Amino acid sequence: MTRVVYVNGRYLPYAQAGVHVEDRGLQFADAIYEVCEVREGALVDRTRHMERLERSLSELGIRQPMSRAALSIVLTETVRRNRVKTGLVYLQITRGAAPRDFPFPRADVTPTVICLARSLDGAAREARASAGIAVETMPDTRWARCDIKTVMLLPAVLAKEAAAKAGAQEAWFVDRDGFVTEGASSNAWIVAQDGTLITRALGSELLPGVTRRTLLDLLSREKIPLIERPFRVDEAMAAREAFVTSAFGLVMPVVRINGVAIADGHPGDLTRRLRSNFHQVAELCH
Repeated sequence: MTRVVYVNGRYLPYAQAGVHVEDRGLQFADAIYEVCEVREGALVDRTRHMERLERSLSELGIRQPMSRAALSIVLTETVRRNRVKTGLVYLQITRGAAPRDFPFPRADVTPTVICLARSLDGAAREARASAGIAVETMPDTRWARCDIKTVMLLPAVLAKEAAAKAGAQEAWFVDRDGFVTEGASSNAWIVAQDGTLITRALGSELLPGVTRRTLLDLLSREKIPLIERPFRVDEAMAAREAFVTSAFGLVMPVVRINGVAIADGHPGDLTRRLRSNFHQVAELCH
């Protein structure tokens, strides 16, 4: 089946889709994006993804190209046309195309909208969760507004590549004070020896993850203690459990940090329970 991509009001074959050479997303990373999980053909936590997208647009001063309802139709239709039952849908909005210059275009420029959907191997993802992943830590060299979900991802790309070369699947950024900020494409969590969950409080140095937010609902429902505070790498290595959250990985166990096994080197009971129960509290939108 030929993949279908949405670009500026048209559904196009994958090989024919493209944007203007002077699109500001291409030349300046002047763009934002969202990634939603697709489960049984439904969008997971669509409302929260749309809320975060609108906030990102507002923070960068990019005009919203269409209503939330219209964007939701684009997402759903892209998923349908690609026959995705288990996978991801990606939405990107740029400031638009204009003659290259650093200041915002003075003319009324139409934002560029791109939407792609792809299937994932659900069995392979579950196998990965059963085994757990390894994490490598590295200095956080990103800009100071990581709370905005922009396409300016080169530091994350370099961190992921360095982690891969070290045999790991994710990177954790560490700030100048030695505290973990977040993963290259995830939020970071640990479970203390007394069973308390610890994750960094929201701020400009990390993304307000949608999966993170939904997991907080699950923790509240199940009355699992939580402290939102920074933690250091050595505290994570000594933790009872560790995991990351993202739309791609959901609740993904971390079993090694910098080559050191966490506890017995296997996914912990609480992490597995949270992963199993996650969709009980998540929103599913058909």
